[in-house]
Amino acid sequence: MAHGFGAAKFSDPRITAKGEERATVALHALETLWFNTGTLCNITCAHCYIESSPTNDRLAYLSLADVTRYLDEIERGRLGTTLIGFTGGEPFLNKDMIAILSETLARGFEALVLTNAMRPMMRHRAQLEELNRRYGTRLRMRVSLDDPRPDIHDAERGPGAHAKTVEGLRWLAANAFTVDIAGRGFAHEAEGELRARFQTLFDQLGLKLDAADPAALVIFPEMAMSADPPEITTACWGILKKDPREVMCASARMVVKRRGAASTSVLACTLLPYDPQFEMGATLQEASRPVALNHKYCASFCVLGGASCGAAKS
Repeated sequence: MAHGFGAAKFSDPRITAKGEERATVALHALETLWFNTGTLCNITCAHCYIESSPTNDRLAYLSLADVTRYLDEIERGRLGTTLIGFTGGEPFLNKDMIAILSETLARGFEALVLTNAMRPMMRHRAQLEELNRRYGTRLRMRVSLDDPRPDIHDAERGPGAHAKTVEGLRWLAANAFTVDIAGRGFAHEAEGELRARFQTLFDQLGLKLDAADPAALVIFPEMAMSADPPEITTACWGILKKDPREVMCASARMVVKRRGAASTSVLACTLLPYDPQFEMGATLQEASRPVALNHKYCASFCVLGGASCGAAKS
């Protein structure tokens, strides 16, 4: 189909289907660099945007050397990056994860690990306790707990998943780790009601978190490929009264290693690991160019959904 007016939505990085100029986002500052440590996971969720599972290795495990290369580039280029994020899959399945965390923290960065707090994390309790003792709040765990109710959480992540994650949260709380929670609105109730349910659970677990704080409890909007959001044009910033610097790709990039690839790649964001148009090069310098908001997730999740995989601390 021809590009420009009359083309399918999200088919042209410059022009929308209505022929309007597509919005782009410049990299204001590389505040956060994410590493996808590998898409393998110990569980299979019903609605995982990255399709992590015990068999999906489309994104291979990163090595310590892979990560160090980018930490070196940050320091060499004086990029001012403060936060290094780790996502998966389940990061603690990666055999280099503790070494990667140790290196990241030793260099003075803050580290944020997205984990389900299940057995892969718990196998590293001694090493994590030592890192927490040494670096304190610079090590932060973001635990995926979709809902405080076991039946809703387990419908997404499998029977017994809620109990295992709660066990991990109890251990994190007992050992004074810095923790925040990533939830999802699967029950479709009012956000205030969901946050109140989470607060009850936090109090029971001894987690010193305020569920009303969006940095302590991040509730992500859903990303559905079947959704049909409007395309984001340059005019949308004014209409929505939204600053493009609020969008994730204004302050973050993600490093991945594709299965079978000789080297790593830098992507525009964490949400689009498989779309080649969001692969921006092998180095952070190459990946510093603006990003065209040419995917429905850009619209539904980041701009209209107002979500951030952010770095804000609780």
